Amino acid sequence: MAPIPTPPAEPHDSTDAYVGLEAERAERLARERGWTTVRTLPPGAIITMEYRVGRLNFEVRDGRVGRAWKG
Repeated sequence: MAPIPTPPAEPHDSTDAYVGLEAERAERLARERGWTTVRTLPPGAIITMEYRVGRLNFEVRDGRVGRAWKG
């Protein structure tokens, strides 16, 4: 029988820490903390909703992160 795959670990990081930061600074910080994919989106963007381990999403308005979430 094949072993059950173990998903990669996500950084232990609070998404709230990014809210209010300038978008470029937030992306740089997220990558330093181990996020493999950082997705920057405008408010109201239509996006896929599949969960991706290691992805951090930022909703950016006027150059600042207004919302951040995993996946």
